Amino acid sequence: MLADVLRSRGLRLTAQRQLILEAVDELGHATPDQVHAAVAERAAGVNISTVYRCLELLEQLGLVRHTHLSHGPPTYHAVTEDEHVHLVCRSCGQVEELPASAVDGLVDELAQARGFRVDVGHLALFGWCAGCSAAASTHEASLESTR
Repeated sequence: MLADVLRSRGLRLTAQRQLILEAVDELGHATPDQVHAAVAERAAGVNISTVYRCLELLEQLGLVRHTHLSHGPPTYHAVTEDEHVHLVCRSCGQVEELPASAVDGLVDELAQARGFRVDVGHLALFGWCAGCSAAASTHEASLESTR
């Protein structure tokens, strides 16, 4: 598939491009540094700038997407996955995925009320996971009982 997409745009399939796309596929969600580390296990000569350039190209070709799951670098995932929304816990950093249909109401409302088209693939919602919410509630309850 990668070779066909590249050829259709007049580009070559290089070993680095193949390794980087494979790393994104295998890692699921990964930062450029994580992709670089995975690629470096197979090919030591690939530098981080090559990874960034290749990820940008792969995104332009529609093979990977990125989202921001923190204040740090973007996180990439393969387009072969179903489009999804990310739930990011501010406490433990856990990332959960929801099907894009989970925000259909919001997406439709924004389209109708504002003419705004949401890029769901880039959507990340920040809050607290069930475990951290429960732990915080327990902690708050114990503080209340000591007062």
